[in-house]
Order: sequence, then structure tokens, then C-alpha cells
Amino acid sequence: MKKLSLEGLKFEATELYIKNNIMTITLNRPEKKNAINNVMMNEINYALAYAKQERNVRVVVIAAKGDIFCAGADLSRAESSSNVPKIKNADDISLAMRHLYKPIICKIQGSVLAGALLMVSNATHAIAVKEARFSAPEIKRGLWPFMVMAGLFRVMPKRAGLDFIMRGGYIDSVKAEQWGLINQAVLKDDIDQIVEDLAIELAKLAPGTMQFGLEAYEKQDNMSFDEALPYLREQIAECFKGEDAKEGIAAFLEKRDPNWDK
Repeated sequence: MKKLSLEGLKFEATELYIKNNIMTITLNRPEKKNAINNVMMNEINYALAYAKQERNVRVVVIAAKGDIFCAGADLSRAESSSNVPKIKNADDISLAMRHLYKPIICKIQGSVLAGALLMVSNATHAIAVKEARFSAPEIKRGLWPFMVMAGLFRVMPKRAGLDFIMRGGYIDSVKAEQWGLINQAVLKDDIDQIVEDLAIELAKLAPGTMQFGLEAYEKQDNMSFDEALPYLREQIAECFKGEDAKEGIAAFLEKRDPNWDK
């Protein structure tokens, strides 16, 4: 695939910012409750594809403007001035997230509804303000959150997840933390610093090994134990051959900090 570039691109439904090896994708449709339309979906997919190809992008943070983190899908066909190219065969944000193989932190400043649960459940980390609420309301509209189940039941206990989607009501951040949907419920005044500290910590770790390890995690997640163990044994051997492992071991023996930028 041709190497992607950000030069000259105008992101309309999102904002993109890269600093200190951290890419922040900010959902920027607060007037529409940050509902995901085709423009936003394409911009997020492009940003994730760019992050995947760039070694210097080590962590992705997904944030949002306004009072709602994301209200799920928006099926409107509004005109757009975004010139972000479409990534071929990339219409599913959750697959793009799972196949990024880099840390992804959802910074949840407001409530999460319906299909937006896919982003939260497929991120490696999710930090939410205590005021945030989470809901899969589809059943109340005669629908069912089919796609959401793929990610939801990989992070939530089955009975808790079933109750959540069968009733279609809200749970608060405390319950979401108890059920594993988020890592931590925090005070609104603290979320910026907590997410920044987490992103910086993750960005300082071996980037090649992080990507290699997260890919192995995603692949073994769908294997039986008997299949996973020999596969992971092979991955250990490959990991030791990598430049990050060589640098990390050398730094340990030489009693210095590793330099992952070599």
C-alpha cells in the first residue's frame, strides 16, 4: 500500500494532533453528539492507518468535544469539505482499532451510546469521568446491538453484558468499571492529567515489541489453549530476535535507559 501522508489534508469531523509520539484523534461534531457519519468514520480509519505505518506514533488517544463522547452512528448524508482519502476496504473502525496493535486510550468525557461502545470495548484502555453514562438502547427501538456484541463480550462478563443490552438502560461509570467496560472512573478535573500520564508512560515503552505483542494478543484471543501455547512460543523466539529486545537487554546489562529511537 502507498505510504500515507497527512500533508494538505483537511479533517472536518475530527481533529488530529501528534506530539511526543502520541496521536490524539478528537471527535469534533459536538452539535451532533459526535455521532459517527461517513466523514468521521473515514477520517478515523485514515488516522489509524497512518498511525499503524508510523513507528514514531506509539500511542493513540481517542477524545471528544462537547458533553457526549459519542452517540453511535449517524446515517445522515451531509455535504463535506473533508479531503481525507478513503482507505480501501476500511469501513469498520473497530477492526481498524483491533488491528492497529498499538495502545489506544479512549478518553471519555461524556456519555457513550449505542455503536460508540465499539470504540470503547476495542480500545486497549478506557478512562471515563464519573458523570459519564453508558447505554445500548437498541432494544427500546426494536433493534439489537449486533455489532457491539463482538467487542462488548470480550471485556464484560457475559451475564452483565446480556443484562446491559437486554434492558437497554444506562449504567454509570462506577458500574462500567466494575464490569470491565472501562479501566477507571475518574473526577472530571483529573481526566486530562490521568490520560496524559498513561499515554506518556505507554509511549516510553518499546514500540516495536508493543506492536508485536499486541498483534500476538489479538491473534491468540481467538485460539484454543492448545493452539495458543505453541503459537505464543514461536512469538517469544521472534521477539528475542527483534531490535527492541536487543536494545532493552543491552540497556539492562549496561545499567542505562533504553533508546527505542535507534
